[in-house]
Amino acid sequence: MVERDQVKPLAPASNLPTSDDGEAALHLKKVRRKKCIKCCGCIATVMIFQAVVIIILIFTVFRVKDPVIKMNGVIVTKLELGNGTTFKPGSNISLLADVSVKNPNVASFKYRNTTTTLYYYGTVVGDARGPAGRAKAQRTMRMNITVDIITDRLLASPNFVADLSSGTLTLSSYSGVGGRINMLNIIKKHVTVKMNCSMEVNISTQEIQEHKCKRKVDL
Repeated sequence: MVERDQVKPLAPASNLPTSDDGEAALHLKKVRRKKCIKCCGCIATVMIFQAVVIIILIFTVFRVKDPVIKMNGVIVTKLELGNGTTFKPGSNISLLADVSVKNPNVASFKYRNTTTTLYYYGTVVGDARGPAGRAKAQRTMRMNITVDIITDRLLASPNFVADLSSGTLTLSSYSGVGGRINMLNIIKKHVTVKMNCSMEVNISTQEIQEHKCKRKVDL
């Protein structure tokens, strides 16, 4: 007997890949790629917009502005005199300084103890410390600082006799306030506000005739 060749059946025509199927798959890939590009573009646009907004806020609203320290006034609260024009030995002079710290920022300014030092021709004749505190956003904090002057140091100065005869004492002061401005825990700045003042004390009337101040800020 002759063995017949075994004939394999042909695959149905419907299962064979066609050119239309290839084009459809290619078109689907292109569509997905376009969607991915659009999605990435949208994300990049949002991120760039947020970065621009943050930069604008940093240089406008969140820009750290210098706190302002100001000497609003000084008065003599204690001045002991003998014979109306001379100082009693061992007596003290007390000055009450009205100092304010203005915070123009949108965040609070937390400051440490304030220091005030009084000089008479370069010699320290008194000092005082003010309490630590917090100046709220765009607010002004005021404080009264009492400085006691040791007259024995005034009497030891060679310029004292001349000032006594003129009826006025020329004094200078230095005040410093150090602290930190914290904006949303993103921007933190350490700030030191300094102020140098000069004043003239009228011995007979026990009043401050004139005082001038210069301010400086270190960031």
